Amino acid sequence: MDPIKLDIMSDPICPWCYIGKTLLDRALEQEGDHPFLIEWHPFQLNPDMPAGGMDRAEYLEKKFGGKENAVRVYSQIVEHAEKANIKLDVAAIKRTPNTLDAHRLITWARIEGKQNAVVDSLFKAYFIEGRDIGDHEVLADVADSVGMDAAVVQRLLKSDADLDEIKKRDEAAREMGVNSVPTFIVGGRHAVPGAQPPELWQKVIAELREQQAQNA
Repeated sequence: MDPIKLDIMSDPICPWCYIGKTLLDRALEQEGDHPFLIEWHPFQLNPDMPAGGMDRAEYLEKKFGGKENAVRVYSQIVEHAEKANIKLDVAAIKRTPNTLDAHRLITWARIEGKQNAVVDSLFKAYFIEGRDIGDHEVLADVADSVGMDAAVVQRLLKSDADLDEIKKRDEAAREMGVNSVPTFIVGGRHAVPGAQPPELWQKVIAELREQQAQNA
């Protein structure tokens, strides 16, 4: 089957993005010879987040209008993750970071063909280990864990390399009409929003196979 681009707009602190990637991965594992060429694109849930991030409890209460609403929203997310057998430890998260630097790392990982691995490692660091993925040491450790040069990443993080590009790509996604993540764009044409079950992805792949067979 001919390769088909799958562009994914995501933020590494978005729980639905973590759940959505896990479910997509399960579908692709079952398919084996799936057609997708995957590229990850930046979309900040909190573009106005202070550079150093903020206390997690304070952030959630501000975002959801009080502690009660924050607890309710995250209880639903945890319940959804548990039903899908996805590990999630939100209690371990103490800070909500600004994700610009994490998005820079994801961008650099593409050059080395390690985007998926870096995205996986960022989700694990944040949602399972409760680490601050806005911290340069943590990001360098994530880079090292997938075989990237941590010293080079540290040096780049201390510079302004690709900061403007990330902001422009984030803005371009919003101008395209993306207002929530994850958003998956299949073949540059069809948008699939949200964390979708493996069955949906298997259906999409089957339809793509059928289309290619008809066009052959």
